[in-house]
Amino acid sequence: MRKLYKNDKIKFYIGDVRDLASVKNAMHGVDYIFHAAALKQVPSCEFFPIEAVKTNVIGTDNVITAAIEAGVKKIICLSTDKAAYPINAMGISKAMMEKVMVAKSATVSADKTLICGTRYGNVMASRGSVIPLFVEQIKQGQPLTVTDPNMTRFLMSLDQAVELVIFAFANAQAGDIMVQKSPASTIADLAQALKELFNADSEIRIIGTRHGEKLYETLLTKEEYMHAQDMGGFFRVPADKRDLNYDKYFIDGNICLSSSDEYNSHNTERLTIDKIKEKLLQLNYIQEELSNWKPSQRINLEETKTMRLARELIEAELQDRRA
Repeated sequence: MRKLYKNDKIKFYIGDVRDLASVKNAMHGVDYIFHAAALKQVPSCEFFPIEAVKTNVIGTDNVITAAIEAGVKKIICLSTDKAAYPINAMGISKAMMEKVMVAKSATVSADKTLICGTRYGNVMASRGSVIPLFVEQIKQGQPLTVTDPNMTRFLMSLDQAVELVIFAFANAQAGDIMVQKSPASTIADLAQALKELFNADSEIRIIGTRHGEKLYETLLTKEEYMHAQDMGGFFRVPADKRDLNYDKYFIDGNICLSSSDEYNSHNTERLTIDKIKEKLLQLNYIQEELSNWKPSQRINLEETKTMRLARELIEAELQDRRA
């Protein structure tokens, strides 16, 4: 990044969000913070959950603590749909990150330091996502490995993710979680859309749901959806203003909660295969891959594999004859 931008306004620091002292060293003269540092890979966090806690929870607390001490004007903490009804270590750690953000926002005046957050779904073609995997499998002439064809995921471009953060920066109040409305698709339709774009006849192979994986993702729980403010293309989830007066938990309830809906990738706008293709074609990654793609490449790969197998069989036969 330093070589790419070559801009004196951009400064780089070696540090660790887990280390409060190193975070404080980066806070001098800072007005605004966009906190995106996190462990985001579901399998990695499943095997090393304490590491997820150290980075996603304690790291966030360190960033906010240092920011408040330094008089930073505004902090936007980036979260994920996996924080809503979490079932895996990554989602649980990000849900706790949100709780830290909301709790900390109540400890300081918004006029001094405003703390808020965003929550969004999968960013299309991001590192570790399924789109680059499918593209690579198409290029290699391999089957497209689909966990569950009915599994749904929100589809958001990087530009839309940035748009959400900018919207939160301009509109969020202390403790708010801002959510952008997003369409979704099934994994099977996403795989089919990529096959059609690349004019490939790859097999779609069902491999089963992986450990820690949901059938659908939720951007707003029913508890949040009930009191969220609809802001057109976005939802604003205000912070829970209750205190430690536990009598309220036993006396006051909300009958609407029993019938409230959540906002998830199953009940949002479902994209058709043609719409998915339109959305994919907006990605620079897909445009670059398509510009370099020739269907004959896959055929040549298959021919190469066949020739290699044939050579191995012939060599084995010749060795047998020598014996």
